Amino acid sequence: MLAGVPAAHAERPLLPGVGPGDRRVPVDAAADPWRSVVRVQTNLAGRCTGALVGRRTVVTAGHCLFNPRTRRFLQASSLHVLFGYDRGAFTRHVTVARVATDPAYDPAAAAPMLAGDWAVLTLAEPAPDQVPPLPVSEAPLRPGTPLMLGGYSQDRAQILMADSACHLLGESGGLLVHDCDATRGTSGGPLLVRTVRGAGANGGASDAANGGGWAVAGVGVAAGNAPAVRNFAVPSARFAALLAKDTAAGQP
Repeated sequence: MLAGVPAAHAERPLLPGVGPGDRRVPVDAAADPWRSVVRVQTNLAGRCTGALVGRRTVVTAGHCLFNPRTRRFLQASSLHVLFGYDRGAFTRHVTVARVATDPAYDPAAAAPMLAGDWAVLTLAEPAPDQVPPLPVSEAPLRPGTPLMLGGYSQDRAQILMADSACHLLGESGGLLVHDCDATRGTSGGPLLVRTVRGAGANGGASDAANGGGWAVAGVGVAAGNAPAVRNFAVPSARFAALLAKDTAAGQP
């Protein structure tokens, strides 16, 4: 700390994935597209973020479900999905019936394949009727594409925070690289891109069944800020085939 600078004005250390200009702001967990963003909790007190992409389907980050002590993924019975979470209250608690992860992803490996860091949760019961599933976009993205990313960050874990003014930087190692401010706890949160229908829309009733005009382009998995914010997301194409298979089999 510099001499003569009051503690209240001391510069706070940067969180991983959050720049000095921190663009994250609280968002309404009951409004589109944020009402489709969920809090994922475990019986071990772990917590991450996820997105509803089907009436009984949530996508999140695979590492959120990993138990480092046993070096195994948690069982579905240990997982809980909370809709509309805000300051300890939530509109619905749903348990998980089944978990699917990338067979090639091992969080305990010396160099885990981050492009496989995703998980698909099948809920034990359908999501609330008032919560629309977000569409999933596999379309290639160009650098500069506008994005949004929201989640339950470790430093503001009781409210949903989002950066709605960020962009795609490119791709690296099978991951989407972006500059959305996000840190621990936001893992599994949806990286959102405007749909064609949503372009220029204001999130009105016509877009209610379309995620307010936003689609899931990927899920956030890693954060860094040296020398500038460079965060990473697994592209939706990595898990879209599994979602399509479940749909074809009659899984909503």
